[in-house]
Amino acid sequence: VQLQASGGGLVQSGGSLRLSCVCAGCAFANDVMGWFRQAPGQEREFVAAIGWRSGTRSYADSVKGRFAISRDGPTDTWYLEMNGLKPEDTAVYYCAVDRRTSYNRRIYTLPDEYDDWGQGTLVTVSS
Repeated sequence: VQLQASGGGLVQSGGSLRLSCVCAGCAFANDVMGWFRQAPGQEREFVAAIGWRSGTRSYADSVKGRFAISRDGPTDTWYLEMNGLKPEDTAVYYCAVDRRTSYNRRIYTLPDEYDDWGQGTLVTVSS
């Protein structure tokens, strides 16, 4: 399994970015695809996730109403649309996959629950 994240960059406060993650080798069927972020000196934290089959979404409170996660089956890609960006959103963003052998509607938010990780893409929001 290989994940490739892209789309990060420098944006002014209030601006928007869209992150993408492509997975090679993912089974997808029962998996949950997520986004996490890690700011300097801080622990990796959950941002959003989506069940590939169910489309169920979960968001961290800090991004609700501003970020949206989506998926595109034909291209094996999931996205994180980020609007209303704030300086505190500055971090390296990682995509991740929670591989599951059976269907489970629940979405987990701890990094340890995820099996595969992309390399990260840096998002910098200037004030």
